[in-house]
Amino acid sequence: MTHSFAPVRALGFAALVVSALPCAAMAQTPTKQPSGDTPFSSMAIARDEADNCRVPKPPADLAGTAYLRNGYRAILRILIAKEALASETCTCLLDRFTWDQALGALPRFQTSDNPRLPFKVLDLYAKADALEAQVVEACAE
Repeated sequence: MTHSFAPVRALGFAALVVSALPCAAMAQTPTKQPSGDTPFSSMAIARDEADNCRVPKPPADLAGTAYLRNGYRAILRILIAKEALASETCTCLLDRFTWDQALGALPRFQTSDNPRLPFKVLDLYAKADALEAQVVEACAE
């Protein structure tokens, strides 16, 4: 005597689908409007005020690889922080700098003749972080 479990499996699958329908109906549609009562299902994140002066991601056409673009971003962060310290200003200087200035400053930060790895991005990040911390500290006083 053989028993087939196919009808039992089909019935179990149907029960699973029917039981999931109310959950799907109650799910909220994600929104791009961040607010204090935004449901968890939304992936929108409100921007901090400090982000307005944060160096954005470089454009893709700035360099052929993400490694180089990240390095140029760090160089731009360094240039901005050095200028803020030199001018003793606590206002955002981002609008005074361009990606061309980061490209032009490359020789000052170059650590290798290899065009694919002309600098050490992690070292540039560390330097940019340290300089930005000095700016924050100076502006807090």
